Formats: sequence, structure tokens, C-alpha cells
Amino acid sequence: MYCGSCLRDNALAAELKARGHDVVLVPLYTPTLTDEPNVSEERVFFGGISVYLQQKVRFFRRAPRAFDRLIDAPWLIKAASSGSISTDPRSLGELTISMLKGEDGFQRKEFDKMLEWLVSEPAPDVVQLPNALLASLAPPIRRALHAPVHCTLQGEDLFLDGLTKSHRDEALDLIRKNAASVDRFTAVSHYYADFMSKYLSVSREKIDVVPLGINLEGFDRRRDAPQGRPFTIGYLARIAPEKGLLGLCDAYVRFRRMAGVESARLEVAGYLAPDQQKYLKDVERTLTNAGLAGELQYRGALDRQQKIEFLRGLDVFSVPTIYVEPKGLFLLEAMACGVPVVQPRHGAFPEILARASGGLLVDPCSPQSLAEGLYALWKAPALRAELGQRGFDGVREHYSVQRSADRMLEVYATISSAEGRGAS
Repeated sequence: MYCGSCLRDNALAAELKARGHDVVLVPLYTPTLTDEPNVSEERVFFGGISVYLQQKVRFFRRAPRAFDRLIDAPWLIKAASSGSISTDPRSLGELTISMLKGEDGFQRKEFDKMLEWLVSEPAPDVVQLPNALLASLAPPIRRALHAPVHCTLQGEDLFLDGLTKSHRDEALDLIRKNAASVDRFTAVSHYYADFMSKYLSVSREKIDVVPLGINLEGFDRRRDAPQGRPFTIGYLARIAPEKGLLGLCDAYVRFRRMAGVESARLEVAGYLAPDQQKYLKDVERTLTNAGLAGELQYRGALDRQQKIEFLRGLDVFSVPTIYVEPKGLFLLEAMACGVPVVQPRHGAFPEILARASGGLLVDPCSPQSLAEGLYALWKAPALRAELGQRGFDGVREHYSVQRSADRMLEVYATISSAEGRGAS
């Protein structure tokens, strides 16, 4: 699937490289998957196959490096990860704990390999970890490189809260321990900075905010609806319960029963994992039982151009997440095409809409409130157009990858100057 964190990190690295900065984006576990030109290294550290085998079988913890190179080949990892592999936190608790134990875990050999490579490369000014689940890298990296370590915060709590209670508690203890070796944390929203400060017991003063930024190339304004086309509501995100598609379908049924709504359709796109096939069937059954069979169209996973075309064909966009969303990349992409949005009033959504002003906020987890928001935009074309224009302009002003890179460089400069003062 196209991972929001990979999309964010790749876009930021590409922008920094375009400005002449020397940036090395290193994949961990699997090759990165992005719908833009991929600027990451080909080599994968902590290859997903190796990490799993070392967790399960003692032999692989001491297997020859030549064998590791075979099973860490990017093509093999891609082939393995394209199948039906579960990423359910409930099945990954022991592996999560082992990784967070760092050099004391079963993957000690993988830490050694990464450190050997790092010290052979030009010394970095700063190392940025992609999320707190990899905080165990911070102590050995600081020790080996004597460089400041940042850590991005971009949605770890959803995975951690899915662990069993004993694994979750131990994981949080290990992250808090490793956090002592992280110079600064970088959250993708003010909401998430405040939340993770409490969640990880990290001083709020130690967390900077670098809002998301997207590459706006190709994100043209939405097309005017052809005469007679049904009012079109769109959803573009992973097909999974936490993303709220079933709630959107419930709201859609309520919306269709409101006065004057004679025709509409619900366009859905996004990655569908094999273990979520039943969930999609439940979604489709919701509309069938309401007598609206045929009004939902699932378009599958989309590449970048398909995504933009999909968004430009919508009248309204909504991904009513059940969990409290810290990022909202999909929201920025919809507004970048001039599509007004209707979102729950939680997580990062209020601060995004406070800046970009491209939509309405409704009560979280309330299909009726969501339906009323959709209805308000259906019956007010002028309001739809106004919000669409505000979002189109607001994303360009506040959420471009250029703005995000500017802010990230400010954070790096602050850390570098602090390191310099410490050394003097």
C-alpha cells in the first residue's frame, strides 16, 4: 500500500535534495512505496524477512552475512510483502518488544549491520528516525556517530494501542527509556505534539511541530460536474474499520433519505488488504440493505495520476476516521484539487481546516451529523464552491512541501546550534 508516512518522508527528502542538501533516505523493513519518484536508497536495513526469522528461529540470529544479503534483497522483500501478511498489532507484540530492546533484542545483528554502514558513510549533521517505534536506534546511533538524533511522531499510538496490554505497557516503557537518547521529536500536527507529550511522557518543550506538506505538482482544480451527473461523495484511504468507511456508508444512507436527494453515488478508493475483504463486503451490504445497491463503486488502489483524477471528479470528500487522526494527508490532497471536505471534529482535522478553511467539521462518530454535513453542501452549491476555493488556496499557502521543508530546516538549525553551544 501507499503508506502516508512514506509519502510524507519521501516528499520531504526530495524537496531537501532539490535545494542542494545532501540527504540519504534509508528504507527500513521494506522498500519504500510512494506514488512520486522514489529518492530512497535501494538497500533495505532491518529487512522484514530477516527481522522475522531472527525473532522466530535462533539459527538466523547468527546466520552468515552472505545469507542475510540474499534474503534482504529488495525484490525478495517486495515479493514476500505482496502476499497475505498480517500487520495486526496483536500478532506482532513479541517482535515489537524485541525491536524496542535494541541491541539487547533478537535483532542485534541488524543493529550491528546498520551501524557498520553508518560509520563508513560521511558523518551526518543530523539523523531523523521515522517514528518512535524505532527509538531503539537512537542510543547506538548517538554513540557511534556523535550526531543529534531527531524522531518523527506520525501515528504510532494506533499501532501501540492495538497491542495486548502487557506488550503495550512494556513497549511504552522501552520507548520512554530510548527517548532519553533522542535530542528532539518532530510531530506532524500540534494536536499530536500535545497528545504524544503525555502519551510518551516526553516534555512538550522537546517536541517541535512540522506540519505535513505535499508536492502540489499535478493537483489541478476539480472539474465542473457534467450535466446530469449524480452528486458524488468520495473516500480515498486504506479500506479498514479505523478509517471509518462503514460509518460513511451509514451517513450516506441517511443523506440519501433527506428531502430532495434523488440521486447520488459514493466513490471509494484505497488499498484493500486480504484480511479486510469481509469488511468491504459489509460496507457494500449496508447500501444493498438500504435499497441503494449499485451506488457504491470501489476503484481499488490508485497511483498518483489516478488519485488526482479520482479527486477531481468528486463533489465532496470525507474519510471519517474512528481513531483520532494525527496527520490527514488525504484531506490535504482532496482540498488541493478544490474539493470541499466533511470531517470529524477531532485530531489534526480542526487545525488543518482552521488554516486551509476548505470544509466542515461534524461530531465525531455520528453518522447523523456527518449526513447533515453532506446534505448542507449538497443543497448549497455556492458554499461548496467557496469552500473548495478556500481549500485550494489554503493548502498552497500552508501545506506545500516547500513550507514543510522550510520548517524542518529551521528545526535542524536550532538543534545544530544547540549542539555547537554544548560543544563549546
